[in-house]
Order: sequence, then C-alpha cells, then structure tokens
Amino acid sequence: MRIRQHGLLPCRRADCPLARRASVAGARPGTATSIAGKARDKGLTVRGYVSMCFGDPWEGPVDAPAVTECTRALLDAGCDQVSLGDTIGTATPGHVLDLIDRHATDGIGAQSLALHLHDTYGQALANVLAGLLSGVTCFDSSTGGIGGCPFAQSATGNLATEDLVWMLDGLGINTGIDLDAVTRAGAQITRLLGRETQSKAGTAILGAALKAGSL
Repeated sequence: MRIRQHGLLPCRRADCPLARRASVAGARPGTATSIAGKARDKGLTVRGYVSMCFGDPWEGPVDAPAVTECTRALLDAGCDQVSLGDTIGTATPGHVLDLIDRHATDGIGAQSLALHLHDTYGQALANVLAGLLSGVTCFDSSTGGIGGCPFAQSATGNLATEDLVWMLDGLGINTGIDLDAVTRAGAQITRLLGRETQSKAGTAILGAALKAGSL
C-alpha cells in the first residue's frame, strides 16, 4: 500500500479544455510531456495530477469524460500513474466509484490511478474505502490533516495520515508506517504551525498516551 508519492501537477482544472491542452501537449519546457520525458530519461517514476475531478469552486460538478480525457493525456505524455484530486472535498463514495468505473470503461485500469482527497465534508476516509473497493491502492494524505489549496479557498486540509493508517491497519492492510511515530510527528508539526490537528485518530492516540503517562 502506497500512501504518498511525489509527482507533478500539470493540469489544474479537469473542466478547462484550454488549460488541459496547454499544460500537457508539446515538448516545450513545463509541459507534462517535457517533464515526464526528462524524468523517465533519468529512470524516475512519474506521477501526474488532475485537480478538481469531482467539483470546481467556480463551475460546480465536473463531467467524468473531461477527467478521463485528462488522465489519458497524462498517461500518453509519459506518466506512470495519475492521481485524481478531490481538491475542494466535495466527492462522496458514489462519485469515486462512478469516476473510477468510467476510467475502466475508457480502458484505464485502477492500477494507473491514485486518489488525492480533502476532508472538507468529512468524506475522505469513506472515499478511500470506495477507492480500495475499486482497486486503487495509492492515496495521498498529510500528517495532522494540514494543507489546503491556494487556488480553491473553500478547500480544507488533506486527509490526515493518522486517520488513514488507523483505518488501513483495521482492514489488515500493511502500510509499513509506524502510526505512533506519525502521530507524534503530526502533533509537533501542528504545534509549530500554531494549528490544531485535524486527525481524530491522532487526537485519540495522543489522549490515551497522556492518560497512560507515556507521552
């Protein structure tokens, strides 16, 4: 199970055809084709990102064909995997199941996909489970649920790593991640940022440790 990878973000809006074409096509510097080509020449794995796959703060719901078009373009540009972003956190499990199914119909398997989820409406963990049921095994998360989006002000933080690992551990999925260590790191990061952790699992784990005198 992979929870985080580095990649590139060449396509900001799934519903903006002009932006899609400009950011993906061609060999000029800065396009997905150019960046992916240089990365692959160095033996690197390339992961592309499509933002606002489920909802756009300016225009509302996004049509699935626009998303799959972006995904196909990024794969054709040389990306090994494409992450579908719920940038403003409006997706539900039904949306996730439908979009991954649409990709499968268009010949793009779940092994080529990842999910980048925000927890604005409290659906991120449920959306991970929907992704798992559809065959997706790679998810983005952030310690303490920190984050947001500079071009979508309505977006709250990313799915908290602590919550994600707690759920995956409960499902018997081995992530190789030390949950206690991540929780302590999250507590330190949020303290330094002057923010409260957004992780329910992290809060509970820290509370239990304090009660037991082990923190």
